[in-house]
Amino acid sequence: MNLAYALEMAALTDIGLERDHNEDALFVDAERGLAILADGMGGYNAGEVAAEMLVSRLAENLGEREIASDEAPPGRMDIVQELETRIALAHEEIYHLAHSDARYFGMGTTLVMGFFVHDFLITAHVGDSRCYRLRQGEFAPLTRDHSLLQMQIDCGLITPEEARFSSIKNLVTRAVGVERMVEPEFNGYDVACDDIYLFSSDGLHDVLTDVEIAHILETQAGDLRLAAAMLIAQSNAQGGQDNISVILVRVGNRSDDVKNHHLAA
Repeated sequence: MNLAYALEMAALTDIGLERDHNEDALFVDAERGLAILADGMGGYNAGEVAAEMLVSRLAENLGEREIASDEAPPGRMDIVQELETRIALAHEEIYHLAHSDARYFGMGTTLVMGFFVHDFLITAHVGDSRCYRLRQGEFAPLTRDHSLLQMQIDCGLITPEEARFSSIKNLVTRAVGVERMVEPEFNGYDVACDDIYLFSSDGLHDVLTDVEIAHILETQAGDLRLAAAMLIAQSNAQGGQDNISVILVRVGNRSDDVKNHHLAA
C-alpha cells in the first residue's frame, strides 16, 4: 500500500427536515484513500441519479493499482490527469442522459472528492460542496465555491457574513452534467498526522458557521462517527432545510488500523 499514514473515515448522510428524498451520494474507502461526495440537483429524482452516477464512476477501481503496486506512488499531475479524465467521462454520460431522456432533463450534481496517496492529498471539486481541514487547532476551507455568491464575495459586493443570509446561496456557476463542458478544480496538499478533513454538502456548511463546525470537530476528534452525527444533528436543529452529508477523514500513524465507518440516517 502506498499510504504513508493510516486513515480513518466516517460518512453520514441525512435527508434533513424539509426534503422528501435525499439527492446526495457518498463513497469512502480508507484503504484506497478515497472520499467522494456529490450533491445532486434537478427535478423529481433526477439529482439523485446524477449524484449516484458520478460517485460510482469515480469510485470504480480508483486507487486499486496503488494498493497492489510496490512501485513508487504516482505523481500529483498523473493523479490529476486520471481524475480529470474520469470526471469528464462521467460528465459526458450524465449530460447525455439528461438530454436524451425527459425524466432526467436538467439534472446535474456538484462534486468534492479527496484522493490520499502516500503523504499527500489531491482534491477535486465542482460547485459548492466543500473540503475543509482541521490542523493543530486551525480550521480552514481547502476549496472555494464555484457559485454566484462566491463571485460576489470575491468582487467585494458582499461580505462573507452577509453571504450567510443571501437568497442566492444555491446558484452554482459550475456543475457536473449541466453544460456541454465541465471544468473541475484540482488542488494538492501535504498531509500531516492528526489532520482531520471534512467533506460536506451545502446542507451542512450553509447552516453551521466555521466556528460551530470546528468546535464539534475539536471536541469530538477522538470519535469520527459521533462527530459526523453531531454535525448532522446540529444542522437539523438549526433548520435542516436541505439534505446534509458529511465525510470525515482522520490521519493517523501507519501502525494504526485503517477504518471505514458508514452511517445513514
